Amino acid sequence: MKKLKIGVFGAGRGVDLVSNFDALGGCEVVALCDFNKDRLEWGAKRLKRELALYESFDEFIEHKGMDAVIVANYFNEHAPYIIKCFERNIHVFSECISNGTMAEGVELVRAYEKTKSIFMLAENYPQMKLNREIKRIVETGTLGKILYAEGEYNHPVNPDDISFMHRYNYFEKHWRNYNARSYYVTHSLGPLMWATGATPRRVTCFASFAATDAPIPTASYVGDRAALIMMQNDDGSVFRVTGCAAFGAHHLSYRVCGTKGQVENLRGMGNRIMLRHNTWNTPDGLGEDLLYEPDWNDKDAPKAARAGHCGGDYFISRSFVNTILEGKEPEHPFDLYSATVMSSVAILAHRSMLEGGMPYDIPDFRREEDRKKWENDRKTVFYGPNGEAPDLPCCSHPDFKPTDEQLRLYREATSGFLKK
Repeated sequence: MKKLKIGVFGAGRGVDLVSNFDALGGCEVVALCDFNKDRLEWGAKRLKRELALYESFDEFIEHKGMDAVIVANYFNEHAPYIIKCFERNIHVFSECISNGTMAEGVELVRAYEKTKSIFMLAENYPQMKLNREIKRIVETGTLGKILYAEGEYNHPVNPDDISFMHRYNYFEKHWRNYNARSYYVTHSLGPLMWATGATPRRVTCFASFAATDAPIPTASYVGDRAALIMMQNDDGSVFRVTGCAAFGAHHLSYRVCGTKGQVENLRGMGNRIMLRHNTWNTPDGLGEDLLYEPDWNDKDAPKAARAGHCGGDYFISRSFVNTILEGKEPEHPFDLYSATVMSSVAILAHRSMLEGGMPYDIPDFRREEDRKKWENDRKTVFYGPNGEAPDLPCCSHPDFKPTDEQLRLYREATSGFLKK
């Protein structure tokens, strides 16, 4: 069988993913690209193999014989590079949100409909053991009609963890310093969409603001701790999710409720699942309440157990490769249309929050009338790749900014480290 030749764009997260493709076999990483020479060399050393290195994406994308690209550059800057892949019929495995603006979502879909490329969103949380089990339970039908689901991705960061800053947030205009709380939504929303099959159609959002003026090293212009996002879905159900929140203790939490029962993982208890039914709806062979840790129920469980994000990284990589090489139906069906839905939730939830919870309709970019509405909307909370200033505030308190002392400490902590 022909080996799939893969290029990696983004020497941070992109390099992290390579071990999963190595474990699969049938793949060969042939090229690595990063705009920063130091990061590029660092990534090449980690990969410990012979491969072509590029600082220019335009040169990288012309690498001879490259079949697919892992797109893992900055969070909000994927779309222009994905489109260049589509123009060459190169398959795309893309991290996080697909588009940073609404107009980019339109451009992506229009380019996708002209290409032979396969696109897969590399959203890994649905493939964690706990979320695979939640989907399995939903598919049994024993919960009845799904009415409501919750997803929380809560990831506070120790402000004194300088090593985290050096790897993930190392210059003042870095996207993480302007990352409005609704934007990093796929880890909370993705598992719910995958488990239930529902697609968000309307969104509203409120923020919880709790900034600090303590002398900590930070350049963040986001004083909100959480964005609480509500969605009405195409099947009538309702989702409540966070983006990337920072309240209480670190946790991942998912819950799906139907007319007959509910299933959820328990905060702080690893992969443990609580399955509950009313006494009059309890399926044969089950107790009213069932607390257990599920199995992987997959032949590749040993490989998944060694992978990042609790096995999720392995399963999404496997789905991508099998879809290309064997023409299999994706196990992980986040195509470009569902990816642009999630990106639209991220973007429009923030606008809802800025407007006091004003509801926004989520577009379906299969429809030309929805594309026309958003094709020129390039509003963003982030700095552009050439230093263009944001045109939307990234916080519910638009005038919030870090203190002079916080900025001084941040500059001191990141001085001499990798620059863009």
